Amino acid sequence: MVTHAAMPGRRGGRAHARPRPHTALAWALPLVLGVIYGFYAAFIRRDGGPSTGGQVLLGLVSGAALAVLCFALGRIQHAVPREVRAVAYGALTASAIGFLVSLTDTSVLRSAALGLAVGVGVLCVSYYALYARET
Repeated sequence: MVTHAAMPGRRGGRAHARPRPHTALAWALPLVLGVIYGFYAAFIRRDGGPSTGGQVLLGLVSGAALAVLCFALGRIQHAVPREVRAVAYGALTASAIGFLVSLTDTSVLRSAALGLAVGVGVLCVSYYALYARET
């Protein structure tokens, strides 16, 4: 019986992972989502009156937070299983929608219920899409 010996590569027996470069879409998509989300949060808080510094600050902070979270999720999404990835998409969407609803001066239960409903919907759709693509 003939067997083949495993020949070590140039760098030794273990493989080195190369970091993935940031593509233009990896930067642009979270940035655009953050800008739109920040403008919408400031618009909801404005309530027809003149813009104030607090509303602008709220829009900047909420948009930056969403952009950072989207970018972080985009960077780690290939390292986690599809179930965890779907839960992460659902949780991010649920928290974002719940926060926007809470800006309309409604009850906490309404904002939590609407965020949870949208988050469960996104979880189901993203799980189906990820499952259909990977199998």
